[in-house]
Amino acid sequence: MTLQFHSSSPPTSRPTGSELGGALLGQAVSAAASGWPIQAICAPLLGAERAAVQETWRLAGPCLHGESEGIAWRRAGDILFGVIDLDEAEFAALADRPPLQAASEEAYHRIFRLLDAQKLPHLWRIWNYMADINAETHGLERYRQFNIGRQDAFIAHHRSATGNVPAACALGLAGGPLSIAFLAGATPAVPLENPRQVSACEYPAEYGPRTPLFSRAALVHPPGQEILFVSGTASIVGYQTVHPDDVAGQCREAMANIAAVVAEANRAARSRSFALDELVYRVYVRHAADFPVIRDTLAPQLGGADVLYVQADICRADLLLEIEAMASHTLGLD
Repeated sequence: MTLQFHSSSPPTSRPTGSELGGALLGQAVSAAASGWPIQAICAPLLGAERAAVQETWRLAGPCLHGESEGIAWRRAGDILFGVIDLDEAEFAALADRPPLQAASEEAYHRIFRLLDAQKLPHLWRIWNYMADINAETHGLERYRQFNIGRQDAFIAHHRSATGNVPAACALGLAGGPLSIAFLAGATPAVPLENPRQVSACEYPAEYGPRTPLFSRAALVHPPGQEILFVSGTASIVGYQTVHPDDVAGQCREAMANIAAVVAEANRAARSRSFALDELVYRVYVRHAADFPVIRDTLAPQLGGADVLYVQADICRADLLLEIEAMASHTLGLD
């Protein structure tokens, strides 16, 4: 059984038995039918021929499926994909914490309880989306509120806050719930860091009372496979943003970081080397007007790679774009 990633126009029918779940992206998308783990990312696609795109993870063989505390999930073998959406308004009555902080903590509590019940303890990749990520409420930026809630849940479930953490991204949308999608498995991921950057888990206090919890990339190993997940990557050197107000400069720096992470992956890889032009990319663009410059700056480095451009806010207000990527190799045949 090979875990496959597929991108297409949105289907007109429900997912098939071999589809674990995925994401539906576009300006006017809404959640899929109840019970199916499809993450709705309501954001404009830039330069795309299609108004919406569905990205799906597929794994041949029988699937188990269910809903657990609001998490829609599907499992094939020892791989599980799940999606949870939480409305912050449900947590507004709490006096001790901002609603987003409470929602993020609760979402991760539920995710960890599901993984424990399914005996699939290892998070591989997480996609986090929230409204107004850079806005300040309750005296703190909302992204930092999210980080507090996330880390509190990790600690409560005795999961390491440093080292063995999954690949991840966190983006801001114009509205909607806190939405978290995740891939998990029976085997641990191999976390990777970037020698050009300080680990996100070691950011200084000026970037918030709790550090973000993600590795710069991760290698995961479904049976017979090696998959590289590159986390959301931006124009950061050490721990500081570089090239503020220079979108082309941020493009080049983000790609330098991805190249550094891919080089680290190739040192740890069990398969053949990963190449920049074989990765599948998702590029988040803060300002739609910057899209032509971003596209033209990235084109020489990405070659014929599959790239989807999405308008979204980045976790730091001075970052103009963020890039995530993935690629899969078959072990033993490359």
